[in-house]
Amino acid sequence: MSFRRIIFWSHLSVGVAVGLIVFLLSATGVLLTYERQMLDSAEARLSPETMTGERLSVDELAAIAQQDEAQTRRSLVFHRDPARPVEISAGRGNTSLIHPYTGEPLESAAGPMQDFFRAVTSLHRYLAMSGEARETGAAITGAANLAFLFILVSGFYLWWPKAWRWSFIKLNLFFRTHLPGAKARDYNWHHVFGIWALVPLLAVVISGVVISYPWAANLVTRAYGEAPSSQRGPGPAPGGNADSREQELPPLQQTAALQDMFETARMSDRHWRTVTVALPTTPSAPSVEVTVDTGNGAQYDRKHLLTFDRSDGGLLTDVVVAQTQTPARRARIYLRFLHTGEVYGWWGQTLAGLGSLAALFLVWTGLALAWRRLVLPVWRKRRS
Repeated sequence: MSFRRIIFWSHLSVGVAVGLIVFLLSATGVLLTYERQMLDSAEARLSPETMTGERLSVDELAAIAQQDEAQTRRSLVFHRDPARPVEISAGRGNTSLIHPYTGEPLESAAGPMQDFFRAVTSLHRYLAMSGEARETGAAITGAANLAFLFILVSGFYLWWPKAWRWSFIKLNLFFRTHLPGAKARDYNWHHVFGIWALVPLLAVVISGVVISYPWAANLVTRAYGEAPSSQRGPGPAPGGNADSREQELPPLQQTAALQDMFETARMSDRHWRTVTVALPTTPSAPSVEVTVDTGNGAQYDRKHLLTFDRSDGGLLTDVVVAQTQTPARRARIYLRFLHTGEVYGWWGQTLAGLGSLAALFLVWTGLALAWRRLVLPVWRKRRS
């Protein structure tokens, strides 16, 4: 058996084995394409009649946010849209809203949509499994994604023409009409969708492998000459972390207004979309970090981290957030948001979504061709 024939049967067998899981991953990927924009558009907006008087200062909002005695690190997120409430963020998935004029808590209008996307994400990552079964679901989706990578690479190898003649290539680049039957149509569609969606699908699938498997993430880390996290030296000794050092410092005699720091950060870039003020967790914290984001939240090269002296409000540093990470860490963050296309904004999301949509047709036509090759001949033989 020739090498090409081995690749063909491997391509067909793996495709049949993981086809339904890949179809599910692609369908949920299409649904998640514009999750960020849809949640943003569904979020609550302040009514004009409630936007009267003066807005509460950042310091007043910070006092309200810190009324809870829990020592969770909190941040205030301000949007450029004046009708957007201020967000109190206590970590991923733990966000509440507050009225910037009255200080009253607000209900999120995007709650039902958040529940929908949360369910779709669970289906995409864990096959909607919960508890200890989530690991099993993650293992299945990760294996299917890895198998899909083999399908894409082997499919491109099988498509590669022996002789580059335009008369042959155009047959697989464009949809053809007046084909003799469904088999010829599926064959044509399988090639057309595969070729045009190959690059975005490779980006989505390869980044998905890095997200799913520690060994793949470690390969990225080693490619930048860094040791994987499991091989690094021990962390700081107990009592030697930043929080403990802050607690050993005496309380500051004078603290600058957070409002002034916010205004300085806001004026640092007129294209800002959100400004996030990280609230100090201890009275002795010597500095305050403010993040100015000019992107969509997933573009780390469009985030600036400003550090202010808490005693006098002086600007200490102004760096791009991506530059605060090691090269390997930046690469992994890039791959994380390459998977959704968000790293390139809405058009990157569009390409990722179109690639996932094309994968639906690839699975459908591939399974149809496999059915005709493997099942129909046996069925017809038995029938005759």
